[in-house]
Amino acid sequence: MRKYGWIALLLTLMVSTVANGADLLWLEIKAQNVKERTHLASMGLDIVAVEADRVIVLSEKNPMQLKQMGVQVLAQYPQRMSPFDFPQNDSKFHNYTELSQELESLVQKYPKILSWSSMGQTEEQRHLWMVRVSANDDVKPATVFMGGHHAREHVSMEVPLRLLQYLVDEYQKQNPRIVSMLNNYEIFIAPMINPDGAEYDVASGKYQSWRKNRHRNSDGVYGVDLNRNYGFGWGGEGASTSTHDETYRGPSAFSEKETQAVRDWIIAHPQLRMLLSYHTFSQLVMWPWGHIEDNVPNAKDLAVFEKMGKQMAKLTGYKAMKSGDLYLASGDTCDWAYGERGIFAFTFELDPKEFWSGGFYPGQGVLDSVFQKNLEPALYMIESADNPYKRM
Repeated sequence: MRKYGWIALLLTLMVSTVANGADLLWLEIKAQNVKERTHLASMGLDIVAVEADRVIVLSEKNPMQLKQMGVQVLAQYPQRMSPFDFPQNDSKFHNYTELSQELESLVQKYPKILSWSSMGQTEEQRHLWMVRVSANDDVKPATVFMGGHHAREHVSMEVPLRLLQYLVDEYQKQNPRIVSMLNNYEIFIAPMINPDGAEYDVASGKYQSWRKNRHRNSDGVYGVDLNRNYGFGWGGEGASTSTHDETYRGPSAFSEKETQAVRDWIIAHPQLRMLLSYHTFSQLVMWPWGHIEDNVPNAKDLAVFEKMGKQMAKLTGYKAMKSGDLYLASGDTCDWAYGERGIFAFTFELDPKEFWSGGFYPGQGVLDSVFQKNLEPALYMIESADNPYKRM
């Protein structure tokens, strides 16, 4: 699957250091099936790409340490590579301040269809903004779109923001489909669930490849993986107990202010029927379960997940699959949303497809095409909120 050599690699991979001073390594590790991939994830290795017989991981551990742990490292890459500048070379991306200003501007300009609120605040006192899109104040079948659980996944934050801008623009143009949508459904958009981490990833002018939030743990090590901190299935496979690891699950379920805020907001909105959590990268459409290999037990719900997932994969050109078929990951957003709240929850791993094509930092040139291919699936989800079973 690998098409690029060292020169292309040096041009496309952009890595710096973690906050605690330890260098990160890109490693290719042998892993041929779900069980082997899950074992690596449970060790705390940050799996960023899956290939036929191996995975690409980001790790503080060096190859000798891993060899002693029984892990076969096939290749390693330089610790430091040329950084992108942010936002100079990627000026279409929004940092936290720019995102906040854009949301405020839109709400002020279109108060009849937009309102916003803070779900809560982070360790560093940043707001977790949520925007409501609807043509009236009625409580109606609702869908929520979330981005940015992982700090370095900036494309995942731009797609929901662009969805918000699209809905506003098309409503003003009296697009009949969008007018009907806003009359009959509620749409909620939270583009940046991890603003502290997102800011840290770009604040130095060099991408840090930072994944977690910025909570200072009891041992002084920073960060919890928010997408391993939700309560349903928390503490299972595919998450680490070590604060040093990229997949550190936290000391307890919902230990983090960000996940607490999302949990409390979702519980307060029982009209929610659909949820889409954007991530990058790999071009995947996934549904529960992610924490165990089993399918969801309700056959009717499973049929909806599979039907909708395959349809949205067709619309995007992505691959459809149950989350656990990639590797197990406990404590994730969608397992909790469905397992505890009965919400039909999907995870999209957006563009690019491969680590070798830019990975987490593909550049702003991909944004237009990524949004366009993901627009119709978003509208499809919104129009499913009244009765997801109609998609069967």
